[in-house]
Amino acid sequence: MNTRFVYKDSFSVIGKMGQGPAANPGEWILPIWEDANAHFHEISPFVRHNADGDIAGVWGAMNDVDEQNKRWNDSGKYMAGCEAGADAQPPEGWTKWTVPAQTYLVAECTSDTYEEVFGKITNDENINIVGTVHERYPEPGNPDIVELYVPVAAGMLFCQSCAMPMTGPKDFGTEADGSTSLDYCGFCYDKGRYTTADTMERVIEDCIPFCIEAGGYKDAETARADMQSLFPKLKRWAKS
Repeated sequence: MNTRFVYKDSFSVIGKMGQGPAANPGEWILPIWEDANAHFHEISPFVRHNADGDIAGVWGAMNDVDEQNKRWNDSGKYMAGCEAGADAQPPEGWTKWTVPAQTYLVAECTSDTYEEVFGKITNDENINIVGTVHERYPEPGNPDIVELYVPVAAGMLFCQSCAMPMTGPKDFGTEADGSTSLDYCGFCYDKGRYTTADTMERVIEDCIPFCIEAGGYKDAETARADMQSLFPKLKRWAKS
């Protein structure tokens, strides 16, 4: 099972929506896709397109019955749709959902391995799922290739050693067993060990040049003051 962790900003989906029991989702979700696929041309002016001009960002978005971004209980809602801009307005007969900014565990699967992968993730006690799971179809028109977007944190995660935002697979450190660390970045933590200086003051001084180069601060004094205020709140440096 190929997985990665990514941050995705808040995004909207315009699609056809339905509601049904969690026990047999295939019976009521398939007709939603049939309806959406037959009428996607109606929302083409309102959704995002790829470089070739084709509709991009095809999603099978899920929600609880109250649309609070919570996991399904006995029933749930499902939307077959396409990613759209925040200001896009759905035409008549279509619905728009806005998914909050979250950090996701993204798992690749196929239509044949979907249930196995979904079950493995949702039954793993080490994975803290904080919201509803979504399906992304990276190859529009090919329903056999699926990416499961499993939210594991609200918003963006920041390294608990240096405060670097962790938004892509290469940003995250690793634990001793090779699993991904959601607490520390790859610059500070590798194979279960810290790889940067062992004092907060030294890490701050090492970070200052990078922060200035990235445009976050105009001078070292301002950067140092902000970090001296923030770093004691980070997991690595917090006083027990």
